Amino acid sequence: METNTPKLSLGPVLYYWPREILLGFYERIAAAPVDIVYLGETVCSKRRTLKFREWLELGAHLQAAGKQVVLSSLSLLEAGSELGALRRLCEEQGFLIEANDMSAVQLLSGTRPFVTGPAVNIYNARTLSVLAGLGLQRWVLPLELSRATLADIQQDRPPDVETEVFVYGRLPLAFSARCFTARAQNLPKDDCQFRCLDYPDGLLLSTREDEPFLVLNGIQTQSARTVNLIGELGDLTGLGVDVLRISPQSQHTEAIIETFHACLHNEADTAEAGAVLGKFMPVGACDGYWHGQAGMEICGQAAIGGMQ
Repeated sequence: METNTPKLSLGPVLYYWPREILLGFYERIAAAPVDIVYLGETVCSKRRTLKFREWLELGAHLQAAGKQVVLSSLSLLEAGSELGALRRLCEEQGFLIEANDMSAVQLLSGTRPFVTGPAVNIYNARTLSVLAGLGLQRWVLPLELSRATLADIQQDRPPDVETEVFVYGRLPLAFSARCFTARAQNLPKDDCQFRCLDYPDGLLLSTREDEPFLVLNGIQTQSARTVNLIGELGDLTGLGVDVLRISPQSQHTEAIIETFHACLHNEADTAEAGAVLGKFMPVGACDGYWHGQAGMEICGQAAIGGMQ
């Protein structure tokens, strides 16, 4: 199995940020050492920070800066208007498309290459082979799968399909037709008043014992802890993983990218880097899923550096 240095990707922004903040963020990302940038709204169709044409213009700008740009689709479709927007997205020929549900896969199948996001359930090499026959170019390992499962899939992975792993960020765990952020403010979903804007990294939910548990992000539920696999870079490379995904957060994303880039190019020690990254996490680290444990567990040494 080849062991080339993996590329770094920046996943789509999962939160609702004001227009000027979002544009300023991507202006900085244009100069960051990341190879692939995913753009678009994947959580809620009511979040219209940028129009579709403006996403395309932003993609062209990042492409000119040397990034591979991928347009990401919604992960949960609930209305005909959302299906219409998905059709328009899948017809866009200028960029690769990330399908985040099977309706997008169906629209893209047999027409052009595509990527599947972590919400698409690919649990074995047989599924991977079927999708490869439909045009799959790259897949993102579902977040709940372990290193052992990935190793099994990699053994029989189709030769022209790349593997991407989510290595840093709060884990998107579930989607619902209900908007939890609106409900927390005693607002109906249809009149949410865009309260997600008040929570640039989501709304923290704690247990009765005041332990951070989950994060509410509109219709999406995330982990409170931040997954951090920087201590597993050698293993990820040895397994033939092609791309490592960093999920954006409202602060320190560029420093996080630079830390991973330095470790990948042997310019920094992963144990020390784990401690550095720990300073950037809202409530600490986790890496349980990778080790076949409960997702919120902390197993690796670099992740332990992010304990709070």
